[in-house]
Amino acid sequence: MTSLKSLLAACGLSAIIGLAANPSLAGSTTYPLTLENCGAQVTFQKAPERVIGLGQNSAEILLLLGLQDKMAGTAFWPSKVLPQLAEANAKVKLLTVEMPTFESMLAENPDFVAVALPSLVGPNSKIAKREDFDKVGVATYLSPSTCLSTKDVKDQYGSRAELWNMDLLYKEIDELSQIFDVADRGQALIADFKAREAKLRSSVSKDGKNLSYVFWFSSPSPSADAYLGGKNSASGFIADLLGGHNAISAEAEWPTLGWEGIIASNPDVIVVASLDRNRWELDKPEAKINFLNTDPAVSQIPAVKNKAIVIMDGQAMNPTVRTVYGAEQVAGQLKALGLLK
Repeated sequence: MTSLKSLLAACGLSAIIGLAANPSLAGSTTYPLTLENCGAQVTFQKAPERVIGLGQNSAEILLLLGLQDKMAGTAFWPSKVLPQLAEANAKVKLLTVEMPTFESMLAENPDFVAVALPSLVGPNSKIAKREDFDKVGVATYLSPSTCLSTKDVKDQYGSRAELWNMDLLYKEIDELSQIFDVADRGQALIADFKAREAKLRSSVSKDGKNLSYVFWFSSPSPSADAYLGGKNSASGFIADLLGGHNAISAEAEWPTLGWEGIIASNPDVIVVASLDRNRWELDKPEAKINFLNTDPAVSQIPAVKNKAIVIMDGQAMNPTVRTVYGAEQVAGQLKALGLLK
């Protein structure tokens, strides 16, 4: 996986350089600051001093904003930290790469928790609810990208009626930078991502084939249903950004589908996730690729027979700062295969 990690590092350098070389003239935060966040109002009397980044995206945004000295801890990491953030991240206490307990977070005496997913702090969370933090005077902020309704689906991740786009990520970066009174850093980071998004979209030929994609996150076992990126998820956004579309039509954020259904979707490209969490054997991209090539039925999918299988950082399938990195990874591999012009 050295090449994948190198690609991540190379893609991310411009964000760090942008913060240092191109600061915006954004104004200072006026406190008290009140934000509307996922149906709740959150007020800050001053910039937090001890924040927990609960979920990889929240932690990485805080690190990209240069806030490591304000971070009391992090938890829940599907993948390793971005290589260019490793030094800063080493200064921050890691509570666990999986789900922490409510008590372990409170032990770090936080005054703020930035949360990546509703499964970590939400109405059905096994860790804690937002009101649990409210009771102990700890403010919470949930990623706007993951504030989804669970009305139409049974799982805790909800469904998305419209295609996710980077505007929700930009809102998250902007609001977190306001909370910490580093709006200039936030605007510089947003400008960097906007430039990369525009460059990638313009680099794809309009005359190319409208490729269909399946984004395979992981599976508990080869015989189990696969966790896939839903139609309007960050995976769908990547497909659209590259001039194609998601072969999976479910509006659920993370639909599970058996291999008969995946075969029927007949994708042109299969994107397999690379995960560092090591929960299941099929978290590993090489295990996924081996299954695709050796299963008697799955190996007959034209995308598999044509070797149209590419590897992407699994965290990019979440609507996060990683998504544009993932799109860059996929584009580079497809161009090398001659499938993307």
